[in-house]
Amino acid sequence: MDHRTRVLAAVGATVALFLAVQLGALALIEPFHDADRQAVEDPENPTNSLVYFAVILVATGFMLATFRYDLEWVIRALVIGVSVFLAWFVLTELVPPVVTAGPVNVVAVGAALGVGAALLLYPEWYVIDLTGVLMGAGAAALFGISFGLLPAILLLSALAIYDAISVYRTEHMLDLAEGVMDLKIPVVLVVPTTLSYSYLADGSEASLEDDREGGEPGPDERDSGRAKEASADGTPTPESEPDSPTSPEADSDAEKPADAGRDALFIGLGDAIIPTILVASAAYFLEAGALEVPGIALNVPALGAILGTLAGLLVLMGMVLKGRPHAGLPLLNGGAIGGYLLGALASGVSIATALGL
Repeated sequence: MDHRTRVLAAVGATVALFLAVQLGALALIEPFHDADRQAVEDPENPTNSLVYFAVILVATGFMLATFRYDLEWVIRALVIGVSVFLAWFVLTELVPPVVTAGPVNVVAVGAALGVGAALLLYPEWYVIDLTGVLMGAGAAALFGISFGLLPAILLLSALAIYDAISVYRTEHMLDLAEGVMDLKIPVVLVVPTTLSYSYLADGSEASLEDDREGGEPGPDERDSGRAKEASADGTPTPESEPDSPTSPEADSDAEKPADAGRDALFIGLGDAIIPTILVASAAYFLEAGALEVPGIALNVPALGAILGTLAGLLVLMGMVLKGRPHAGLPLLNGGAIGGYLLGALASGVSIATALGL
């Protein structure tokens, strides 16, 4: 299998991870509803979006400060702690309470602590991805049932604009993405293009200036995609300066595919979570166009948001593989909103109702 084929297979695996987060969120809607997991009292209040957006800004500033003062361990500890908490939320609903201590599902608590131990002791790429899907589904479902249609759309729109500004203008999200890559925490989804790839062996000594892609690394830290070339022993090789147009190597390099040398694709976990909030919100707050699918809450508007997100993802991955930095949420959130509105119209829902007005 040549490298281009492996990269395309990795793109397919990335789509599968996004779909796993989306379907997982839909499967958790009813259990979270029954357990009264809504995070706010009034899900229809649009100021909920402003509060969450403000939290993201504060969290981004906090993380940039920790990197500046060499306090990365604080971020790692916080993210692992959040991972355990979300895993406990999800597993409490999924794992039968065969062993309990009062109201506590002991097996679920043990499994959640196991997630934290795995992240702490052996954060290989498959541990990161499995934890990311678990966290992503749980976070998207929690926010989906807590944000009504208008607040969800406002949140996705604001974050798409912020993502574009932070990647294309201020570029601070690229600095943040570079900072979190060494921490080996589930703020990214890691999809290898080679069976020999090891995330544990991969470092960040190589420069990210030419091949990092901005986006959403996690609910509050974002990176829309990055790939890095590594040597045979897993040690990253320094990236060379681009050849000048007059150098003999320039023409030959121009003929190489932009994805040559990629051992893994990286895309921010937040890029999967944020648009999935609208998927869950549509399935939870709209009754029109209901679809009978075992185990998940689904309707046509939510299905439209899923398909729109995946369409945006494919466009994004095509742009990323050309080697240019790109913000993920404008395409992903735009696709989710567009697909949702088309699905709502197809279900006979007016635009005003679909927008939560």
